[in-house]
Amino acid sequence: MSRHITREHIVDQGIIVEAPRAKPVADRSFELPKALYFTSAACYLVFIGLLAAALSSPGLIIPLAVCVVLIAAFFGVPAMWTRMAPQSRTEPMAWQQFRSRGIATHTGHLSSGEAAIQMLVLPVLIVMWALAVVTIAALI
Repeated sequence: MSRHITREHIVDQGIIVEAPRAKPVADRSFELPKALYFTSAACYLVFIGLLAAALSSPGLIIPLAVCVVLIAAFFGVPAMWTRMAPQSRTEPMAWQQFRSRGIATHTGHLSSGEAAIQMLVLPVLIVMWALAVVTIAALI
C-alpha cells in the first residue's frame, strides 16, 4: 500500500545536496572520421570538374567558380564550427576505431561500411550523373 509522506518528514529525513555543476559540452564533430568528409567534398568537386572539362565555355567560368566557393563554404564552415567554444575537445574517431566500432545514430547502431554508404551515396550518385551528362554530351 502507499502512504502519504509529509513535506516535514522529507525535510527531516532527506539529505539535501547541491546540484552538480556541469560544464556545457558540445560535440559538434559527429565523431565521423575526417576522411569521409574529404571524400564527400572531393565527389562534389569532381562533379564540378567533370562538367567544367566536358562543357567548357567562357560563360561557365563564373558559375563554376561560385559553385566551388559554395562547396568550400559548405565544408569549411562546419569544420570551423567544430573548433568553437564551448567544446569538450572531442576529436573525430580515428579510421581504425571507426572500422572496429561503427557509430551510434539516432535510429540505431551502424557498422562503418553502413555509415560510409549512408554518407557517400548521394555524392557518388552525383558524380555518376555528371559522367552520364558528359557521355550524352559527347555522343550528341
